[in-house]
Amino acid sequence: MAAKFQLYKDKKGEFRFRLVASNGETIASSEGYKAKDSAKAGIESVKKNAPTAAIEDKT
Repeated sequence: MAAKFQLYKDKKGEFRFRLVASNGETIASSEGYKAKDSAKAGIESVKKNAPTAAIEDKT
């Protein structure tokens, strides 16, 4: 099984998404969005921008 995005509503009624690894572990989660379409746009942004994101080591 590959990684997947899960779109859900939180307790406050906001839409959120999380990226879940193939082992079932959550590896990223979003802020809350008022509109479902906004959360979907957030997923698309991650899909588009993550492959080129720089690594910033703050250790």
